[in-house]
Amino acid sequence: MPNQVVMPQLGESVIEGTITKWLKTKGALVQEFEPLLEVNTDKVDTEVPSPASGILLDILVPEGTTVRAGALLAIIGQPGEIAELSKQIIETSAQSEKSFSEKTSESIPPFSQTTRIHPGQDQNLGFISPLVAKIANEQGVDLSQIDGTGQGGRITKKDILNYLESKENVSLSQPETVSIPIIPEARESTVQSAQPPSLVNLLDEIIPFTPVRRAIAEHMVISKHTSPHVTTVMEADLSRIVAHRQVNKEAFSRNGVNLTFTAYFVSATVIALKTYPIVNSSYSEEGIIFHKEINIGVATSLGEEGLIVPVIKNAADLSLLGLARTINDLANRARAKQLKTEEVKKGTFTITNHGISGSLIATPIINQPQCGILGVGVVQKRVVVIDDAIAIRPMVYLSLTFDHRILDGAIADYFLAKVVESLENWS
Repeated sequence: MPNQVVMPQLGESVIEGTITKWLKTKGALVQEFEPLLEVNTDKVDTEVPSPASGILLDILVPEGTTVRAGALLAIIGQPGEIAELSKQIIETSAQSEKSFSEKTSESIPPFSQTTRIHPGQDQNLGFISPLVAKIANEQGVDLSQIDGTGQGGRITKKDILNYLESKENVSLSQPETVSIPIIPEARESTVQSAQPPSLVNLLDEIIPFTPVRRAIAEHMVISKHTSPHVTTVMEADLSRIVAHRQVNKEAFSRNGVNLTFTAYFVSATVIALKTYPIVNSSYSEEGIIFHKEINIGVATSLGEEGLIVPVIKNAADLSLLGLARTINDLANRARAKQLKTEEVKKGTFTITNHGISGSLIATPIINQPQCGILGVGVVQKRVVVIDDAIAIRPMVYLSLTFDHRILDGAIADYFLAKVVESLENWS
Protein backbone atom coordinates (compact mmCIF):
# COMPACT_ATOMS: atom_id res chain seq x y z
CA MET A 1 0.00 0.00 0.00
CA PRO A 2 1.49 3.40 -0.97
CA ASN A 3 2.43 5.83 1.81
CA GLN A 4 1.97 9.59 1.79
CA VAL A 5 4.66 12.00 2.97
CA VAL A 6 3.05 15.05 4.56
CA MET A 7 4.45 18.30 5.96
CA PRO A 8 4.88 17.75 9.73
CA GLN A 9 4.01 20.39 12.32
CA LEU A 10 7.51 21.12 13.65
CA GLY A 11 6.46 23.11 16.70
CA GLU A 12 3.45 24.12 18.70
CA SER A 13 3.09 27.44 16.93
CA VAL A 14 4.56 26.42 13.56
CA ILE A 15 1.87 26.17 10.89
CA GLU A 16 3.97 26.21 7.72
CA GLY A 17 7.46 25.47 6.42
CA THR A 18 9.60 25.82 3.30
CA ILE A 19 11.00 22.82 1.42
CA THR A 20 14.68 23.71 1.18
CA LYS A 21 16.12 20.46 -0.18
CA TRP A 22 15.01 17.00 -1.27
CA LEU A 23 17.63 14.50 -0.13
CA LYS A 24 16.28 11.79 -2.46
CA THR A 25 15.29 11.97 -6.12
CA LYS A 26 12.16 10.60 -7.74
CA GLY A 27 12.54 6.87 -8.28
CA ALA A 28 15.12 6.42 -5.51
CA LEU A 29 14.93 3.63 -2.95
CA VAL A 30 14.39 4.94 0.57
CA GLN A 31 14.40 3.25 3.97
CA GLU A 32 12.03 4.00 6.83
CA PHE A 33 13.38 6.78 9.09
CA GLU A 34 16.04 7.70 6.53
CA PRO A 35 16.33 11.49 6.02
CA LEU A 36 14.10 12.35 3.06
CA LEU A 37 14.02 16.15 2.84
CA GLU A 38 14.99 19.34 4.67
CA VAL A 39 12.38 21.86 5.84
CA ASN A 40 13.02 25.41 7.05
CA THR A 41 10.83 27.02 9.71
CA ASP A 42 11.82 30.27 11.41
CA LYS A 43 15.38 29.97 10.04
CA VAL A 44 15.77 26.46 11.50
CA ASP A 45 16.55 23.65 9.03
CA THR A 46 15.08 20.28 10.05
CA GLU A 47 15.49 16.89 8.40
CA VAL A 48 12.21 15.04 7.82
CA PRO A 49 12.58 11.23 7.89
CA SER A 50 10.83 8.88 5.51
CA PRO A 51 7.63 7.41 7.04
CA ALA A 52 8.16 4.07 5.27
CA SER A 53 10.50 2.00 3.13
CA GLY A 54 9.98 1.80 -0.64
CA ILE A 55 10.40 3.75 -3.86
CA LEU A 56 9.97 7.52 -3.94
CA LEU A 57 7.25 7.35 -6.59
CA ASP A 58 6.59 11.07 -6.90
CA ILE A 59 7.63 14.44 -5.45
CA LEU A 60 4.62 16.77 -5.44
CA VAL A 61 6.16 19.91 -3.89
CA PRO A 62 9.37 21.36 -5.40
CA GLU A 63 12.22 22.92 -3.44
CA GLY A 64 11.66 26.53 -2.37
CA THR A 65 7.91 26.09 -1.89
CA THR A 66 6.21 27.08 1.39
CA VAL A 67 3.31 24.86 2.44
CA ARG A 68 1.14 24.39 5.50
CA ALA A 69 1.41 21.56 8.02
CA GLY A 70 -0.47 18.52 6.74
CA ALA A 71 0.12 19.29 3.05
CA LEU A 72 0.95 16.30 0.83
CA LEU A 73 4.62 16.36 -0.23
CA ALA A 74 5.45 13.02 -1.84
CA ILE A 75 4.40 9.38 -2.32
CA ILE A 76 6.38 6.31 -1.31
CA GLY A 77 5.43 2.83 -2.47
CA GLN A 78 6.23 0.11 -4.97
CA PRO A 79 6.38 0.38 -8.78
CA GLY A 80 2.91 0.45 -10.29
CA GLU A 81 1.13 1.51 -7.12
CA ILE A 82 0.95 5.20 -7.98
CA ALA A 83 -2.02 4.63 -10.32
CA GLU A 84 -4.13 3.44 -7.37
CA LEU A 85 -3.59 6.65 -5.45
CA SER A 86 -5.38 9.35 -7.43
CA LYS A 87 -8.79 9.13 -5.78
CA GLN A 88 -7.38 8.37 -2.31
CA ILE A 89 -4.95 11.31 -2.41
CA ILE A 90 -7.59 13.78 -3.57
CA GLU A 91 -10.00 12.71 -0.82
CA THR A 92 -7.37 12.59 1.93
CA SER A 93 -5.78 15.89 0.92
CA ALA A 94 -9.16 17.63 0.80
CA GLN A 95 -10.07 16.30 4.25
CA SER A 96 -6.67 17.38 5.61
CA GLU A 97 -7.15 20.91 4.26
CA LYS A 98 -10.64 21.05 5.76
CA SER A 99 -9.44 19.84 9.16
CA PHE A 100 -6.55 22.31 9.19
CA SER A 101 -8.80 25.22 8.28
CA GLU A 102 -11.35 24.26 10.94
CA LYS A 103 -8.62 23.93 13.53
CA THR A 104 -7.20 27.41 12.88
CA SER A 105 -10.32 29.24 11.73
CA GLU A 106 -12.23 32.05 13.35
CA SER A 107 -15.19 33.80 11.75
CA ILE A 108 -14.62 37.53 11.40
CA PRO A 109 -16.54 40.32 9.62
CA PRO A 110 -15.32 41.84 6.33
CA PHE A 111 -12.36 44.20 6.72
CA SER A 112 -12.82 47.87 7.37
CA GLN A 113 -10.44 50.49 8.67
CA THR A 114 -12.04 50.17 12.13
CA THR A 115 -12.10 46.35 12.22
CA ARG A 116 -9.19 44.35 13.57
CA ILE A 117 -7.95 41.47 11.46
CA HIS A 118 -7.84 38.12 13.24
CA PRO A 119 -5.81 35.10 12.21
CA GLY A 120 -7.77 32.18 10.83
CA GLN A 121 -10.22 31.57 8.02
CA ASP A 122 -11.99 34.63 6.61
CA GLN A 123 -14.98 34.12 4.34
CA ASN A 124 -13.77 36.78 1.90
CA LEU A 125 -9.98 36.64 2.19
CA GLY A 126 -9.33 32.95 2.89
CA PHE A 127 -6.76 31.83 5.46
CA ILE A 128 -4.94 34.63 7.32
CA SER A 129 -1.78 33.71 9.23
CA PRO A 130 -1.11 35.27 12.67
CA LEU A 131 1.85 37.25 11.28
CA VAL A 132 -0.13 38.66 8.34
CA ALA A 133 -2.93 39.67 10.72
CA LYS A 134 -0.42 41.36 13.05
CA ILE A 135 1.17 43.39 10.24
CA ALA A 136 -2.23 44.36 8.81
CA ASN A 137 -3.47 45.61 12.18
CA GLU A 138 -0.30 47.55 13.00
CA GLN A 139 0.01 49.16 9.55
CA GLY A 140 -3.73 49.67 8.93
CA VAL A 141 -3.66 47.60 5.76
CA ASP A 142 -6.88 46.68 3.93
CA LEU A 143 -6.16 43.06 3.02
CA SER A 144 -8.85 43.12 0.34
CA GLN A 145 -6.50 45.34 -1.70
CA ILE A 146 -3.78 42.66 -1.80
CA ASP A 147 -3.61 39.82 -4.32
CA GLY A 148 -2.44 36.69 -2.50
CA THR A 149 0.22 34.53 -4.14
CA GLY A 150 0.15 31.73 -1.60
CA GLN A 151 -1.56 28.38 -1.81
CA GLY A 152 -5.17 28.87 -2.91
CA GLY A 153 -4.67 32.64 -3.21
CA ARG A 154 -3.66 33.00 0.44
CA ILE A 155 -2.01 36.32 1.41
CA THR A 156 1.56 35.63 2.56
CA LYS A 157 4.08 37.66 4.54
CA LYS A 158 5.83 38.45 1.26
CA ASP A 159 2.58 39.76 -0.26
CA ILE A 160 1.81 42.22 2.54
CA LEU A 161 5.44 43.40 2.83
CA ASN A 162 5.59 43.96 -0.94
CA TYR A 163 2.33 45.90 -0.69
CA LEU A 164 3.73 48.13 2.07
CA GLU A 165 6.95 48.65 0.14
CA SER A 166 5.07 49.54 -3.04
CA LYS A 167 3.01 52.14 -1.15
CA GLU A 168 6.23 53.71 0.16
CA ASN A 169 7.80 53.66 -3.30
CA VAL A 170 4.73 55.27 -4.87
CA SER A 171 4.86 58.02 -2.25
CA LEU A 172 8.57 58.58 -2.70
CA SER A 173 8.53 58.44 -6.49
CA GLN A 174 5.75 61.01 -7.08
CA PRO A 175 7.22 63.50 -9.58
CA GLU A 176 8.43 66.55 -7.71
CA THR A 177 8.12 69.90 -9.46
CA VAL A 178 11.22 72.00 -8.90
CA SER A 179 11.46 75.69 -9.78
CA ILE A 180 14.54 76.53 -11.83
CA PRO A 181 16.14 80.01 -11.69
CA ILE A 182 16.02 81.58 -15.17
CA ILE A 183 18.53 83.62 -17.07
CA PRO A 184 17.65 86.58 -19.27
CA GLU A 185 15.55 85.76 -22.34
CA ALA A 186 14.88 82.21 -21.00
CA ARG A 187 11.34 81.06 -20.45
CA GLU A 188 10.18 80.14 -16.93
CA SER A 189 10.12 76.35 -16.74
CA THR A 190 9.86 73.40 -14.44
CA VAL A 191 11.53 70.00 -14.44
CA GLN A 192 10.54 66.71 -12.96
CA SER A 193 12.78 64.59 -10.79
CA ALA A 194 14.45 61.84 -12.76
CA GLN A 195 13.20 58.32 -12.23
CA PRO A 196 15.68 56.04 -10.43
CA PRO A 197 17.70 53.83 -12.77
CA SER A 198 17.25 50.07 -12.90
CA LEU A 199 19.35 48.15 -10.36
CA VAL A 200 20.04 45.32 -12.80
CA ASN A 201 22.09 45.48 -15.99
CA LEU A 202 23.15 42.83 -18.48
CA LEU A 203 26.34 41.93 -16.58
CA ASP A 204 24.64 41.47 -13.22
CA GLU A 205 23.74 38.11 -11.72
CA ILE A 206 20.67 37.59 -9.55
CA ILE A 207 21.11 35.00 -6.78
CA PRO A 208 17.75 33.91 -5.31
CA PHE A 209 17.21 34.41 -1.60
CA THR A 210 17.77 31.44 0.67
CA PRO A 211 14.93 30.79 3.15
CA VAL A 212 17.17 32.04 5.98
CA ARG A 213 18.11 35.27 4.20
CA ARG A 214 14.51 35.92 3.18
CA ALA A 215 13.32 35.32 6.75
CA ILE A 216 15.96 37.73 8.10
CA ALA A 217 15.00 40.39 5.54
CA GLU A 218 11.29 40.12 6.29
CA HIS A 219 11.84 40.13 10.06
CA MET A 220 14.05 43.22 9.92
CA VAL A 221 11.54 45.15 7.79
CA ILE A 222 8.70 44.21 10.13
CA SER A 223 10.75 45.31 13.15
CA LYS A 224 11.53 48.74 11.70
CA HIS A 225 7.87 49.20 10.72
CA THR A 226 6.77 48.15 14.22
CA SER A 227 9.02 49.84 16.80
CA PRO A 228 10.46 53.36 17.05
CA HIS A 229 14.15 52.46 17.42
CA VAL A 230 16.51 54.46 19.65
CA THR A 231 20.11 53.52 20.47
CA THR A 232 22.27 54.53 23.42
CA VAL A 233 25.98 53.69 23.77
CA MET A 234 28.32 53.25 26.75
CA GLU A 235 31.74 51.70 27.23
CA ALA A 236 32.98 49.25 29.84
CA ASP A 237 36.38 48.41 31.29
CA LEU A 238 36.72 44.61 31.15
CA SER A 239 39.88 44.35 33.27
CA ARG A 240 38.17 42.22 35.93
CA ILE A 241 36.44 40.06 33.31
CA VAL A 242 39.70 39.40 31.46
CA ALA A 243 41.46 38.49 34.73
CA HIS A 244 38.62 36.20 35.86
CA ARG A 245 38.49 34.44 32.51
CA GLN A 246 42.25 33.94 32.46
CA VAL A 247 42.13 32.26 35.87
CA ASN A 248 39.08 30.09 35.20
CA LYS A 249 39.10 29.10 31.53
CA GLU A 250 41.30 26.03 32.15
CA ALA A 251 38.95 24.74 34.86
CA PHE A 252 35.97 25.30 32.55
CA SER A 253 37.82 23.48 29.78
CA ARG A 254 38.26 20.42 32.04
CA ASN A 255 34.46 20.38 32.25
CA GLY A 256 34.24 20.44 28.45
CA VAL A 257 33.22 24.11 28.32
CA ASN A 258 34.82 26.96 26.38
CA LEU A 259 34.57 30.08 28.58
CA THR A 260 33.92 32.94 26.17
CA PHE A 261 33.23 36.61 26.87
CA THR A 262 29.64 36.02 25.77
CA ALA A 263 28.85 34.16 28.99
CA TYR A 264 29.87 37.23 31.01
CA PHE A 265 27.77 39.55 28.86
CA VAL A 266 24.73 37.28 29.28
CA SER A 267 25.27 37.11 33.05
CA ALA A 268 25.58 40.91 33.34
CA THR A 269 22.46 41.33 31.20
CA VAL A 270 20.50 38.98 33.47
CA ILE A 271 21.46 41.12 36.48
CA ALA A 272 20.34 44.29 34.68
CA LEU A 273 17.04 42.71 33.55
CA LYS A 274 16.28 41.66 37.12
CA THR A 275 17.04 45.20 38.29
CA TYR A 276 14.94 46.84 35.54
CA PRO A 277 12.29 44.23 34.59
CA ILE A 278 10.52 46.63 32.22
CA VAL A 279 13.34 45.96 29.74
CA ASN A 280 12.29 42.29 29.81
CA SER A 281 8.93 43.14 28.27
CA SER A 282 6.92 43.45 25.06
CA TYR A 283 4.47 46.00 23.71
CA SER A 284 0.79 45.21 23.20
CA GLU A 285 -2.25 47.38 22.50
CA GLU A 286 -3.64 46.42 25.90
CA GLY A 287 -0.47 47.46 27.74
CA ILE A 288 3.13 46.43 28.45
CA ILE A 289 3.65 42.69 28.89
CA PHE A 290 6.18 41.94 31.64
CA HIS A 291 7.78 38.53 31.08
CA LYS A 292 8.36 36.44 34.20
CA GLU A 293 11.03 34.31 32.53
CA ILE A 294 14.34 35.77 31.34
CA ASN A 295 15.03 34.06 28.02
CA ILE A 296 18.05 35.57 26.31
CA GLY A 297 18.68 35.07 22.61
CA VAL A 298 22.30 35.09 21.45
CA ALA A 299 22.77 35.93 17.77
CA THR A 300 24.94 33.28 16.11
CA SER A 301 26.55 33.72 12.71
CA LEU A 302 25.95 31.06 10.06
CA GLY A 303 28.53 32.55 7.72
CA GLU A 304 27.23 33.61 4.31
CA GLU A 305 23.81 32.16 5.13
CA GLY A 306 23.13 34.89 7.70
CA LEU A 307 22.53 34.44 11.39
CA ILE A 308 20.16 32.74 13.78
CA VAL A 309 19.22 33.54 17.37
CA PRO A 310 19.02 30.48 19.64
CA VAL A 311 17.49 31.23 23.03
CA ILE A 312 18.88 30.49 26.52
CA LYS A 313 15.70 29.64 28.43
CA ASN A 314 15.48 30.71 32.09
CA ALA A 315 18.94 32.28 31.94
CA ALA A 316 18.48 33.73 35.45
CA ASP A 317 18.64 30.19 36.88
CA LEU A 318 22.08 29.41 35.38
CA SER A 319 25.55 29.96 36.85
CA LEU A 320 28.42 31.27 34.72
CA LEU A 321 29.39 27.66 34.01
CA GLY A 322 25.81 26.80 33.08
CA LEU A 323 25.55 29.81 30.79
CA ALA A 324 28.85 29.02 29.08
CA ARG A 325 27.86 25.37 28.57
CA THR A 326 24.47 26.33 27.13
CA ILE A 327 25.98 28.96 24.83
CA ASN A 328 28.53 26.44 23.53
CA ASP A 329 25.84 23.83 22.90
CA LEU A 330 23.40 26.16 21.14
CA ALA A 331 26.10 27.78 18.98
CA ASN A 332 27.58 24.43 17.90
CA ARG A 333 24.20 22.94 17.03
CA ALA A 334 23.15 26.15 15.24
CA ARG A 335 26.15 25.93 12.91
CA ALA A 336 25.54 22.20 12.42
CA LYS A 337 21.85 22.91 11.59
CA GLN A 338 20.70 20.74 14.48
CA LEU A 339 18.57 23.24 16.39
CA LYS A 340 14.92 22.54 17.10
CA THR A 341 12.38 25.16 16.09
CA GLU A 342 11.36 25.78 19.71
CA GLU A 343 14.98 26.66 20.55
CA VAL A 344 14.75 29.93 18.60
CA LYS A 345 11.40 30.98 20.08
CA LYS A 346 10.14 32.73 23.23
CA GLY A 347 13.17 34.99 23.66
CA THR A 348 12.58 38.06 25.83
CA PHE A 349 15.85 39.93 25.13
CA THR A 350 18.67 39.53 22.59
CA ILE A 351 22.45 40.02 22.58
CA THR A 352 24.42 40.34 19.34
CA ASN A 353 28.22 40.28 19.40
CA HIS A 354 29.05 42.25 16.26
CA GLY A 355 32.58 42.80 17.60
CA ILE A 356 33.61 39.34 16.39
CA SER A 357 34.36 40.88 13.00
CA GLY A 358 36.10 43.93 14.50
CA SER A 359 33.14 46.28 14.69
CA LEU A 360 33.37 48.94 17.42
CA ILE A 361 29.80 50.25 17.59
CA ALA A 362 26.56 49.15 15.94
CA THR A 363 22.86 50.01 16.11
CA PRO A 364 21.21 46.56 15.93
CA ILE A 365 17.56 46.08 15.01
CA ILE A 366 15.16 44.86 17.70
CA ASN A 367 14.18 41.20 17.57
CA GLN A 368 10.38 41.52 17.69
CA PRO A 369 8.37 41.41 19.86
CA GLN A 370 11.14 42.15 22.36
CA CYS A 371 11.82 45.53 23.96
CA GLY A 372 15.55 45.79 23.34
CA ILE A 373 18.76 44.31 21.96
CA LEU A 374 22.31 44.68 23.30
CA GLY A 375 25.13 45.13 20.79
CA VAL A 376 28.64 44.15 21.92
CA GLY A 377 31.62 45.59 20.09
CA VAL A 378 35.17 44.28 19.80
CA VAL A 379 37.18 44.02 23.03
CA GLN A 380 40.42 45.92 22.54
CA LYS A 381 43.05 47.61 24.63
CA ARG A 382 42.73 51.40 24.62
CA VAL A 383 44.31 54.32 26.43
CA VAL A 384 41.98 55.67 29.13
CA VAL A 385 42.27 58.14 31.99
CA ILE A 386 41.81 56.66 35.47
CA ASP A 387 42.18 58.91 38.53
CA ASP A 388 43.90 61.55 36.40
CA ALA A 389 46.46 59.01 35.22
CA ILE A 390 46.84 57.46 31.74
CA ALA A 391 46.31 53.71 31.68
CA ILE A 392 45.79 50.93 29.14
CA ARG A 393 42.65 48.85 29.68
CA PRO A 394 40.65 46.25 27.73
CA MET A 395 37.60 48.25 26.71
CA VAL A 396 34.34 47.49 24.90
CA TYR A 397 31.52 49.63 23.53
CA LEU A 398 28.01 48.42 24.41
CA SER A 399 24.99 49.70 22.46
CA LEU A 400 21.39 49.24 23.56
CA THR A 401 18.70 49.64 20.92
CA PHE A 402 15.29 49.91 22.56
CA ASP A 403 11.61 50.31 21.74
CA HIS A 404 10.76 53.94 22.56
CA ARG A 405 7.09 53.00 23.01
CA ILE A 406 8.11 51.12 26.16
CA LEU A 407 11.32 52.75 27.39
CA ASP A 408 12.38 56.34 27.76
CA GLY A 409 16.03 57.31 27.47
CA ALA A 410 16.60 57.53 31.22
CA ILE A 411 15.47 53.96 31.99
CA ALA A 412 17.39 52.66 28.98
CA ASP A 413 20.54 54.38 30.26
CA TYR A 414 19.99 53.05 33.79
CA PHE A 415 19.71 49.53 32.39
CA LEU A 416 22.84 49.82 30.25
CA ALA A 417 24.75 51.40 33.13
CA LYS A 418 23.83 48.38 35.27
CA VAL A 419 25.29 46.07 32.62
CA VAL A 420 28.50 48.14 32.66
CA GLU A 421 28.61 48.15 36.46
CA SER A 422 28.26 44.34 36.62
CA LEU A 423 31.07 43.85 34.15
CA GLU A 424 33.44 46.34 35.73
CA ASN A 425 32.89 45.04 39.26
CA TRP A 426 32.99 41.33 38.47
CA SER A 427 34.30 39.20 41.32
